[in-house]
Amino acid sequence: MLKLLKRLNKREYGMILVSVIFIALQVWLELKIPDYMSVLTQQLETKGTTVSQILSPGMTMLLLSILSVIASVIVGYFVAKIAAGFTARLRKDTFNQVMDFSQEDLKKFSIPSLLTRSTNDITQVQTFVAMGLQAIIKAPITAIWAITKIANKGWQWTTATGIAVLLLVLMLTFILLMVQPKFKVVQGLTDRLNSITRENLNGIKVVHAYNAEDYQNEKFDEANNNLTKTNLFAYRVLSLMNPGMTFISSALTLSVYAIGAVVIEAAAQTQKLVLFGNMIVFSSYAMQVIMGFLLLSIIFVLLPRVSVSANRLNEVLDVKPSIQYPEQSGSEDKTEESGKIEFDNIGFKYQGAESSALKDMSFTANKGQTIAFIGSTGSGKSTALQLISRLYDATSGSIKIDGRDIRKYTEKDLNDKIGYVPQSAVLFSGTIRSNIDFGTKKNRKALTDEEIYQALDIAQSKDFVMDKDKQLDAPVAQNGDNFSGGQKQRLGIARAVARRPEILLFDDSFSALDYETDAKLRQSLKEKAGNITKIIVAQRISTVMDADQIIVLDNGEVVGQGTHQELLKDNHVYQEIAYSQLSKEELANGK
Repeated sequence: MLKLLKRLNKREYGMILVSVIFIALQVWLELKIPDYMSVLTQQLETKGTTVSQILSPGMTMLLLSILSVIASVIVGYFVAKIAAGFTARLRKDTFNQVMDFSQEDLKKFSIPSLLTRSTNDITQVQTFVAMGLQAIIKAPITAIWAITKIANKGWQWTTATGIAVLLLVLMLTFILLMVQPKFKVVQGLTDRLNSITRENLNGIKVVHAYNAEDYQNEKFDEANNNLTKTNLFAYRVLSLMNPGMTFISSALTLSVYAIGAVVIEAAAQTQKLVLFGNMIVFSSYAMQVIMGFLLLSIIFVLLPRVSVSANRLNEVLDVKPSIQYPEQSGSEDKTEESGKIEFDNIGFKYQGAESSALKDMSFTANKGQTIAFIGSTGSGKSTALQLISRLYDATSGSIKIDGRDIRKYTEKDLNDKIGYVPQSAVLFSGTIRSNIDFGTKKNRKALTDEEIYQALDIAQSKDFVMDKDKQLDAPVAQNGDNFSGGQKQRLGIARAVARRPEILLFDDSFSALDYETDAKLRQSLKEKAGNITKIIVAQRISTVMDADQIIVLDNGEVVGQGTHQELLKDNHVYQEIAYSQLSKEELANGK
């Protein structure tokens, strides 16, 4: 937690200083009240006391109480500002950190875990700062100040108070040691519950199709029951705190009055009234000591959970992104070429994998050419594509774009050169316009309607967009759930084309399209985006037949490289794929 609190800025430290001053003032006001209570007690026991003599200390006590409330409100205001501002910045830092993660970094955390960390865990920190800051500052000031007030009132009463404080410390220590490990388990079980819930919601159609509701309910119930049992144990232990505090404070009050009765009884007549007043004042101060530890008990309630949350947040914030970008793109080796890609003996191995995903891959794609990767599942096609956009970094060899190593580009410069279409179409809630003109408004002016329609036309999306009531301003649901799979894929392609990049990467992006639309889209790309280099990953032979160069992959190795006709003639891996999909006549008509 201390590591997180180091992220407080100067303004927040200033507000903490102001809070400390007002908390000290509040404590002074509260501890001043018993002094007047002693005067009031003596006045009541003295014959001939007038009403004004009683009202004077009473009104002073009332004024001190009002001032204490005002000081408390001011402290609450500043603490709320600190908690809200700090956690808002912490939430932003966590989000930005995750946005900088590479695919390798993301594998260190599950998606449900990242969601829990950036929401629930940060809320725990906010609650701790909002409530704990006041208690952490006020509790020791109150306890120490009150102890100094009662130190000379009688050793018997002081001893009783010391025993009560010792019992409190032992109780709080026991509770903390019992619940701390459980709250760590709770956060992990919460991640598990979120994971099952998310998985069930994402696959709800499959669950219904297979009548697997009971199976999913059992999985959820198991996770839910484990979380419930762990929470019950932790909160049952915590529930011992309030009755324990009440018992100790009540026992202390009883002890003070019992000791007072004995001391007063044994004292001389002239000292009885003074001792009685001291007993009343001591009782008030002793309760202030207990209140100080009661405030600390709030910390003990929050600390077990917030310490776990803070550690989980630090795990995210401490990750150093595995892919680092330079602050400026290097100027050396820069050429006038545009859209040229060079793979030079590229090798890649996933972290923890036994074998390499790619081995010694080399090829060159010149401006406007179409390069296609084909091969069986797991042969390394998508991996090769992801290396170009630096979703991963190659283990060996180098990749150059326009004659410059991609590791010498800034993130913005590299991404501006590339239009990427993933295998699973990704649309964001908003409108068709906001999805096609996605993420460009801060980098340049917004796309015009004409430019958007041109991209939609190339992606064979213009017709169904024009049929919408609001056309470009037609709503897009979260994940694009109000569009078919093929429509989502075409809108994703249109988004990449609209950027007018030098290079287009298609990661099996035509799989959701029928053969006719697939052919029309590729022909449109060839005619209207002929100057853009295209890298295509595909499973269908018909998608890659007209590529300028086809690279055949098998277990991460390049086992064939050439045109469709060249590979069909003498590459047995390509032949197996081709003849399993199309007839010899259809293949013979391919380019």
